[in-house]
This record gives sequence, C-alpha cells and structure tokens, in this order.
Amino acid sequence: MNWRFGLILLAILSGSTGCFVRDVRWSPIRPPRHSPGRTYVIETTGYCPCGDCCGWERNWLFRPVISSGPNRGKPKAVGVTASGARAKKGTLAADTSIFPFGTVMYIPGYGYGRVEDRGSGIKGYRVDLFFQSHRDAAEWGRVKKKVTVWKNGAK
Repeated sequence: MNWRFGLILLAILSGSTGCFVRDVRWSPIRPPRHSPGRTYVIETTGYCPCGDCCGWERNWLFRPVISSGPNRGKPKAVGVTASGARAKKGTLAADTSIFPFGTVMYIPGYGYGRVEDRGSGIKGYRVDLFFQSHRDAAEWGRVKKKVTVWKNGAK
C-alpha cells in the first residue's frame, strides 16, 4: 500500500514540474564546435526583470500587467522570455530578424549568451544583456562592443 502511494505521488509531482524539469535539462551556453563565428560591432545595453526595464507595472490587484502599448493592462509573465525560457544570466534580447532565437554570442566583459528574448525597442544591431539586478544593468550602461556571433544552425 505504501509503495503505491509513493508511486502516485511521484507521478503527480513529475507531471506538475514542467518548468523545473526544463531548467534541470538546461545546458551551459557554448558556441557550435568547429565554427569560427562572425564578429560584429553591436550596441549592448543591460536589462533586468524590473518594471522599468521590461515595461510592466502592478494593477490594483497587485498583479503584473503590461504598462503601455496595444497590450496595456494585459497580464505580464515576469521573468519569462519571448521564447518561453526563464530569464537568467546569459539571456540576450535581440532583433530576431537579424539574430534568431538560439543565436550564441560572446560579449567581452559579460561572457557567453544566447538570444532567447526580443523587445519592441530592440531594432538592428542592438542586444540587451540580462542582469539579476537593476543596479548591475544600469552600471553596464550602453556600450558598443566587438561581439562574436554564432547564428543558430550556421556553420
């Protein structure tokens, strides 16, 4: 009887932990093997999950909502990128018509990152780098860097 209860509990927990399982399978960001990458001069800026950086505010129920634009007042999933991944160190936001999701970049002073997000203000050769705190994002500022890029699927 006890082992059945344990088995049922395990089945319930494994079915309800989709995000956790996805994060456990996360692999470190690495460029493709045997690919030299391509160098671009890109304007980099920092962002964090705060309302100032990501355009959200709390409504009267204290729930996060989009603060402006055509989706104003609609619910906002804070910390979730446009690709569906959780934002963390190494998450980059870029113009996906130039740098599609999955593109790996090496930014001097920041390290490796992967394009997993986009924003309405990110057009052309610009990249936003994710930081855990607003202070770190503000300290990074707006800097042009020589960035090595490995586009998703490119050799």
